[in-house]
Amino acid sequence: MKIGILSRNNNLYSTRRLVEAARVRGHEVRVIDTLAIAIEIGVADEPDMGIKVIESPRRQGRRWGMLPDATTFLPQVDAIIPRIGASITYYGLTVVRQFEANGVLTTAASQAIAQSRDKLQSLQIMHRAGLPVPKTAVIVKPEALYSAIQAVGPPPVVVKLIQGTQGRGVILARNWQTTAAVLEKLRAYNKQALVQEYVSEAEGRDIRIIVVGDRCVAAMMRVAPDGEFRANLHRGGTAVPITLDSETEQLALAAARAHGLSVGGIDIIESERGPLLLEVNSSPGIEGIETATGKDVAGEIIHFLERQNKRKRGAD
Repeated sequence: MKIGILSRNNNLYSTRRLVEAARVRGHEVRVIDTLAIAIEIGVADEPDMGIKVIESPRRQGRRWGMLPDATTFLPQVDAIIPRIGASITYYGLTVVRQFEANGVLTTAASQAIAQSRDKLQSLQIMHRAGLPVPKTAVIVKPEALYSAIQAVGPPPVVVKLIQGTQGRGVILARNWQTTAAVLEKLRAYNKQALVQEYVSEAEGRDIRIIVVGDRCVAAMMRVAPDGEFRANLHRGGTAVPITLDSETEQLALAAARAHGLSVGGIDIIESERGPLLLEVNSSPGIEGIETATGKDVAGEIIHFLERQNKRKRGAD
């Protein structure tokens, strides 16, 4: 297979591991800078052309050669692995959609990426699917913070920007006295936010699960450092491998399925009323979980694409 990895940085651990795993299994692979793909729509002298997608010449790899002309569509690949960062979500989705229109396999469909990237829409999807999530309120204006806190329960509560990654834009309002400070931060961000109940029994721990296809291929418990409530490894958290019980495993699979994700990172916390879904990530980092568990997550993702490609060839 020819596999394209949409990534802005080919030195990132996740990107390097995916390249390595693909080559070990005998595939051609190239890293494609998502922002190096230019899109032209409705070209005046070519009314029937529709949408053109041209890769910037400075990004074209020597191994596969130069694209022959400016009207060439996307680089010819059989499958893509989108690693779309939050800052380029909108344009990244456009590029993924064009690959999809060309019949290219993907580990994350454009719609699935969009749904998981928007925390509010993601929670709505999971709630409609009957999946357990923390009590949540949405605020459009910062002044609604006090009412939202009353709706989900007394402080402490967690305040999250609707779009954010790696624990950024997540604030803990510990009591009514600190709410004023949180309110000022919300005014500075000037974005919609979610207010969620704080599950104290989780004690700064959560579970990250990597789903690939219809399997949970790796799981770890993340523990926040002293004085921190976010367990993200980027925030100094630590991780240990765990074996999932059946309920948690099925919950993770159901969350990925509800979003339409073939590959995803599912975050879950344990509560007195059972496991609760926190978030779904369409571009989960694999360094932390491969290091903690020793599992070949990158290899599992490539193997998934192999199976999908085999099914596609059989259907054709």
